[in-house]
Amino acid sequence: MNRWLSLIPLAVIAALAALFIGWSLNRDPDFKPDALVGRPIPLTVLPLLDGAVAGPGYLDLKTAGVGRPMIVNVFASWCTPCRVETPALLALQARGIAVVGVAYKDDPADTRKFLDDFGDPFAKVLVDREGRAGLDLGISGVPESFAVDALGKVVAKHSGPLVDPADIDRLVAALDAPPRPLPTATRR
Repeated sequence: MNRWLSLIPLAVIAALAALFIGWSLNRDPDFKPDALVGRPIPLTVLPLLDGAVAGPGYLDLKTAGVGRPMIVNVFASWCTPCRVETPALLALQARGIAVVGVAYKDDPADTRKFLDDFGDPFAKVLVDREGRAGLDLGISGVPESFAVDALGKVVAKHSGPLVDPADIDRLVAALDAPPRPLPTATRR
């Protein structure tokens, strides 16, 4: 009897594995949740990274670009793919594109060391120690990047490291898109 009871956890694990495999076979691998695209970036106020500490200054994501288009990149020092994408972010910075970093669930001292070791592509770095901005942005992990127009509207999103030139060009093209015309009164 005891021998059969010890097999129950294995049966449960096998059933869960079968469910996971079935789910992963039926899901669209190209699906990326882009719920914020076309909507304003959330007004999330976070402390600025100052040296190796958070604050004393605070800034919200919406005004971080100072009225210019920007790429908001959510990253962390503990994230290996974030290290891989740093050269691409440095290249965006060299092209004159404002890149604003959000250090997600990271200690400010670790963030500073990461930037010193791998390069600092960011015009500003906001410290999201508790992950509040990550929740507001609806991220599923780090890194994630958002193209935000000069009016603070998210115009494109990329989940995962920015390493593929096509993904980078897509974000930049979204920033360069002409603004929509203002609605006008209908003529009678």
